[in-house]
Amino acid sequence: MPILKSEAIILSRRDFRETSLIANFFTRDFGKISGILKGIRTEPAKFASTMENFSYNDVIFYQKRNSSLHLISACDIRDNFNTIRQNITRVGMASIMAELLEAIMPAEDKNEEVFNLALESFKELNAGSNPDKVATIFKIKLLVLSGFRPHFDSCVSCGARILGQSKFSLSLGGLLCTKCAHKDVTSRSIFRGTVASILHIEKNDFRINLNLGMNPQIKKELDLILNSFLNFHLERELKSQKVLNKMNNFVPAGI
Repeated sequence: MPILKSEAIILSRRDFRETSLIANFFTRDFGKISGILKGIRTEPAKFASTMENFSYNDVIFYQKRNSSLHLISACDIRDNFNTIRQNITRVGMASIMAELLEAIMPAEDKNEEVFNLALESFKELNAGSNPDKVATIFKIKLLVLSGFRPHFDSCVSCGARILGQSKFSLSLGGLLCTKCAHKDVTSRSIFRGTVASILHIEKNDFRINLNLGMNPQIKKELDLILNSFLNFHLERELKSQKVLNKMNNFVPAGI
């Protein structure tokens, strides 16, 4: 079994038997991998990491040729992103990003651009940047880099440039011009400002996008479009998104 090393972000973890953990990582050099950490629950000092979700680590593992579950021999913390963990909204956004990486990215398929995007996003969350904006930028750029990008440049059906009103089709994965709107009766109208915001985020780097202003109406539609598109193509709602939505809709008794 070859011994391999890489930077890694922990996506999820679960107990295995009485003493061990199984964790899913997104690594810089090998993409998404799964590994078992034997004995970590009884001897945590064996690993220099608390193994918390979305923490940033160096991992060393034995790559098993006949199994997708590799043996993790070392996991050393680089950054636990403790500032994120002090705020429930930031934790929620970080959890959504980790769950998206796990759901979208194929196993053991290197994508260093996605790794850099994820790491930059967690660092911005930890540094105090607007968590909702960080998560929105992350979602849009992840869809581009992973090949799931919705088609916003022109009509997804006829290819014509869209100059005026358009509709967004979940099933066709993009915009429909007025002549093609009948091809998906479930398509919904979309503001030109929403399309412009998405294209701006796609084309510019993270720091520039953090300064992008968005009126509340555009932001609300952007969230609706992104989350609906993700739910449709993943065929489920993200657990972390569902929890965050319930928290945002919660009204304390007596209010």
